[in-house]
Amino acid sequence: MVREQYTTTTPGTNLQRPETQYVYNVGIYGWRKRCLYLFVLLLIIILVVDLALTIWILKVMWFSPIGMGYLYVQSEGLRLERESEFLYPLYAKEVHSRKDSSLLLQSTHNVTLNARNPDGNVTGRLSVGPDMVQFDGQEFQIKSMNLDGKPLFTVDEDEVAIGTDRLRVTGPEGALCEHSIETPLIKGVRGLDNAKELRLESPTRSLTMDAPRGINIKAESGTITALSHLDIKLQSSDSMLMLNAGLRLPKLPQGTSGDSEISFGLYEVCVCTDGKLYLAVADVVSTCLYYSQACEMSS
Repeated sequence: MVREQYTTTTPGTNLQRPETQYVYNVGIYGWRKRCLYLFVLLLIIILVVDLALTIWILKVMWFSPIGMGYLYVQSEGLRLERESEFLYPLYAKEVHSRKDSSLLLQSTHNVTLNARNPDGNVTGRLSVGPDMVQFDGQEFQIKSMNLDGKPLFTVDEDEVAIGTDRLRVTGPEGALCEHSIETPLIKGVRGLDNAKELRLESPTRSLTMDAPRGINIKAESGTITALSHLDIKLQSSDSMLMLNAGLRLPKLPQGTSGDSEISFGLYEVCVCTDGKLYLAVADVVSTCLYYSQACEMSS
């Protein structure tokens, strides 16, 4: 505020009137002063509240010099203790559990693991859902824990390879194969309480076994039974058919000659031109031609 000062004189005196002086008072007065104090008070309150909230957040989130809560920051990476929940995708180079516990991944819907190339495109996906486990990729392989890392199971677009020394099928219906099988050995389960016989069946089509160096069918302590609704054919193109054991043909037809004969229980096995077998009464010489009427009856 500006204030002017005046000097009065009495009559008869000769004094010079001083020049007018202006006095400036520096300060804030009135309502401006009250607003300033109110603003400072409000700022102090905000600072106190912010400090209290910061301390509360630090206490609730368990901040410490080595991490936050169950999350610890170490030189080799991050370490999580107990259960943790991720609401968004997790990107990590390696995820492993502690030495004394297993790694558990669970979700209310499914668990999906994606592998991406440098361009960000998905090159492999493993999805574990409530109904099935699905893998999308060029090749799926399971390796052993040995030092050599032998592949145990390999699947690609062309084939399925099982690298174990033994494939064991324990289902009650066995194994169902819609196409060909290539294997060096097929063996029935033995040495178990629920051991069952080995059966190779083709309910609607034929069963073929091919081998370039021969087929060996062996029953060490039992019998081998071959049943067929039609014919059973044993054929050798370059060699002979050898039966190195006693041979029983209980249902061979007996040839007739039109005359009564006495067999004394002795017969010989004869072969027709079409390959069918029949019995003829044994004699000093062969009687197959004499009893060949059985071939004419069968034709």
